[in-house]
This record gives sequence, structure tokens and C-alpha cells, in this order.
Amino acid sequence: MIKKIIVSACLLLSLVSFAQEGTSSPYSFYGIGDVRFKGTLENRSMGGIAIEQDSIHMNLQNPASFASLKLTTFSLGGTQAITKLKTDTESSNARRTTLDYLAIGLPLGKFGIGFGLIPYSSVGYKIRTAGSLTENNQSFNGKGGLNKAFLGLGYKIMKGLIIGADVNYNFGKIETNNFEYITDIAIGTRELNTVDLSGVNFNAGVMYQTKFYKKISFFSSFNYSLESTLKAKNTRNIATALYNLNFDLSIVDVLDDVKTERNLKMPSKYAAAAGFGEARKWLIGVGYTFQEPSSISNNYNSPDNVTYEKHSKYSIGGYYMPNYNSFTSYAKRITYRGGFRFENTGLVINTEPIQDMAVTVGVGLPLTGTFSNVNIGLELGKRGTTAANLVEENYANVSVGFSLNEQWFVKRKFN
Repeated sequence: MIKKIIVSACLLLSLVSFAQEGTSSPYSFYGIGDVRFKGTLENRSMGGIAIEQDSIHMNLQNPASFASLKLTTFSLGGTQAITKLKTDTESSNARRTTLDYLAIGLPLGKFGIGFGLIPYSSVGYKIRTAGSLTENNQSFNGKGGLNKAFLGLGYKIMKGLIIGADVNYNFGKIETNNFEYITDIAIGTRELNTVDLSGVNFNAGVMYQTKFYKKISFFSSFNYSLESTLKAKNTRNIATALYNLNFDLSIVDVLDDVKTERNLKMPSKYAAAAGFGEARKWLIGVGYTFQEPSSISNNYNSPDNVTYEKHSKYSIGGYYMPNYNSFTSYAKRITYRGGFRFENTGLVINTEPIQDMAVTVGVGLPLTGTFSNVNIGLELGKRGTTAANLVEENYANVSVGFSLNEQWFVKRKFN
């Protein structure tokens, strides 16, 4: 059954990952868009903490973790995002439904393999500026994003110590549309930018755990992403167009396409986390992520009031499971998760750093008679500010994830 689910889900996510608008944030205009969380819902519900060498859940943040899997694991997750955007004078609401990840992990003795598809960044915004009757007005919209297809390998060096590496093929398309017009004049100028993105990057990781005191263990994880380059093939098209009240455009006259290429720098990134806990009972951990300033502004989204600085993220989180093998109480077999994160996104607009913070909670609901489970999570957060004529986003993300397990590659004793 799980094999049929995997094939169907792979086909579905492959199609949807190209078409979905994974964000409604005006900040997705900059760089390559809104960078998404790289990890499963289980880790996201703990503020992003992923330090335990789990045998039945995938950890997409560190490829070393694939060596700890004991069963073939299939992970799939999606999110319903509700966002309130506000400035000093206006407010608006937006909703988005997205697929967040699809991954498969295969245990192979001391080795473990993981592969899958993750939407890495998303672009999705609609902005309209209004001036006087004689001033220029503008309408902006954008869609698309960057996806990652990854293949990773983990290896168990000794009990408690595992290492790993993965390779990511990055691909995607971003399309932005800027329409400029004067009020009461039914014709304006449209600028359409289409960007095809592609590139490869590599990650390496190590995880270590050991007994600390009686049943309590120490867990740690370190991951390093090498600096890489994204090739951006840009196509710009200028045209005059008619518009109606819904801003549906009808092209009147169009100029020839202008094609350029540009290399975008994806800087190196370090991620470290550590904590304590009792396996299948409780865990508490803290994490820190650091990334050098990016060089990801393109020809169409590099205004003078925008700069990029170092990115950093602080996380704390954990879980509690009353009794994982209780026969009398289902509630005692539920995993209860919680966490908090604070992130400096690295984006600076009008000298204001854009920050993001959120509280996360979640539960893991076991499927009776199996090692599989359904995970539900809630993330409440705030990004940006209304200072310096910017936008503040208050969001609630409701997510559902599946972690399905099955034993493959078992040699039959009887035919």
C-alpha cells in the first residue's frame, strides 16, 4: 500500500510544486522569494529542532540522519496559511494552501539513503499603489519559486556517531509583472520579467548522541551547506496594454524580448543544535543557524533601499510522550510537541531589518498497529514591521504531515 501512495504522491507533488503560490508576502518580491522551512512537520512543531537519531521519522535538515532509519519511511506534508497584512493605514487578509515536502528514506544496514522534493522558496504577491489623477500608479504581482530535488546518504561510523552528505538540484521559475498607468487613462505600460533558475549545491552533516545520566542522553547535530551559485536566465518584455477594473491586461503593442544571464550567490550556511532527553519519552533542545549575506538580487528586484545582511536563527523546542507502548490509553501514546524560533531573515528595507518570530505546537497521532503516524501542527508568528512604511505580517499556519513506515527488501524464507 505504501508503495502505491509514494508513486501517487510523487507525481502529484512534482506537478503542484511548479504551479503553487506558496506565499502571500510582499517580501517575496526580493531575492529569490520567501525561503521556506526545510524540514518535516515533526521538527517544525518543535521550533525547528531536529537532533534525535530517529529510526522511524525522517530528518530533512541533516543528511546524516538517514543512517538511523530502521524502516522504509515516506514523509509528506502540507500547510494552510492564513495571513493578516497591515501597514500604518491599511490591512488585508490572504490564504494559501501548499505542499511542503515529499521524501523517502531507505535503511541499508550501516547506510541510509534519502531522496525527495522540497519547495525551497516561493514568490506570491499582489500590490497596488495609488497616486493622484496626474501621478503614476503601479500594480505589482509575482508568482513562482525555487524547488530542490535532493539525494542524500548517511553512514553509521559507530554507535551514536553518524555522518552524511546530500546533493541538491535547484530549479524553478519566477514571473513578475509590473504595470504602470495614470488614473482615468485606460492604457499603460507593462513590464514582464521571467526568470529560469537552476543550480547545484551540497550539504554535509554529522550527528552524535551518547548516554549522559541513567536513561538521559545527550543529542547533537551539525550541518554545513557549501556556497553555491544559481544561474538566472532573465527575459524582460515591455509592452503597452489596456486594463479594466480587475486589472486584466490586453496587450496593445509589444517590444522584442531582452534576454540576459546572471549568477546569484547562495552563501554557505552553518546549523548547530544540541539537547538532552530520554528516547521515546521527552526531549528538549536549542539550535542556532548562521548564514553570510546573500547576493541574490536580480535585474528586476534590486532597488536602492534594499540591502542584505547576515542571516541568523535561534530555536528552542522539544517533545513529550507519556508512554509510547501503552495498551490502555491512546492519549499516552500521542507525542506532544512545542517550540519557539526567532529569525533575522537577512533582508533590510529602508534600513529596517526584517525579522520573523513564531511559537509552534503540534501532536503526533500514532496509527494503531503500525509505526506510522499523522502529525498536526500550528505555527503562530509575526514578520516585518509597520515602521519605515513597511508591512507587518501576522500569520497562522495549520499543517498536516504523514510519516508512513514499512519494511522493504526482506528476503523471503519461503516461496
